[in-house]
Amino acid sequence: MRRPFPVFSVCATWGTVSPIKRVDLRRIFVIMTKYPVNLQALTMDELDTAILGLLSGDARMSVATLARRLKVARSTIQARLERLETTGVIAGYTVKLGEAARAGRLRTTVLLTIEPRAQAAILTRLKAIPEVERISTTSGRVDLLLQVAANSTAQLDAVLDQIGEMQGVKSSESLIHLSTKLDRAV
Repeated sequence: MRRPFPVFSVCATWGTVSPIKRVDLRRIFVIMTKYPVNLQALTMDELDTAILGLLSGDARMSVATLARRLKVARSTIQARLERLETTGVIAGYTVKLGEAARAGRLRTTVLLTIEPRAQAAILTRLKAIPEVERISTTSGRVDLLLQVAANSTAQLDAVLDQIGEMQGVKSSESLIHLSTKLDRAV
């Protein structure tokens, strides 16, 4: 039986597990799950952490290569991958875009302070803006942290104006990304 794994964002390809439990690791990438995972119920040991570390560095690594590098049996790696998938630690298969694919796009972090009871309505409106790639709630002086991507400064300016004019937005601050010095995000 083939089954798709839920993912947090739209993926280029959906992950599936075949009836004989072989996993194509060429496109696997560890991403945040849509559903919360009880990390206390999931006991991850050094081998699980090592598997995730290797896959984060090279998502196309095969089960055989993982087994060789970690000096364990292929069946052990396969069983661990299956458990990591079913518990939601590995949520699906996707493509992580490199710098070449992201070139020419202006990325901006937008810090929003909003009215206390306006969050649901603001989130609904923000989700309708295609340039808004990520929305996070925060603790501290701001309420929401957005990641926005635009093709030009004019498009970015229009998106920022649209966000700033939303009812319930008290203030916003924009931080334009100049370059990425380190990206370990999975």
